[in-house]
Amino acid sequence: MNIVVGHVQTPEGEAALDAAVAQARVSDAVLHVISGPDTGADNAFDISLEQHADALGARLDALHVRNVVYAHDPTLDPADEILDRARTAGAELVVIGLRRRSPVGKLFLGSTAQRVLLEADAPVLAVKRHPT
Repeated sequence: MNIVVGHVQTPEGEAALDAAVAQARVSDAVLHVISGPDTGADNAFDISLEQHADALGARLDALHVRNVVYAHDPTLDPADEILDRARTAGAELVVIGLRRRSPVGKLFLGSTAQRVLLEADAPVLAVKRHPT
């Protein structure tokens, strides 16, 4: 089994990764992670995308989760990247994090989340951030 998750260093991204790791452990799946920085953080690009992906791979290895981590390609739309990776990996599950939205923002969801939910060939698990 293959699971694809989009991960950025945000509370929502961490919640998505945690859910994907839990699913991978239950099903002995290979976890395919598209890894990107938190573009809202001041230090988001202090390390390269490749360094971030390598660190995340090491973190997953320490958790004994079979994984393949891909550094986000900044020239690609994140939704396209998640959808393409899910198709090429033959994913049986796609996991994404959802941000909290205002009432008006809820009309639009998030463009990445909305596209993945609507266009993925596999079931999509949409995860909210962990309660604080």
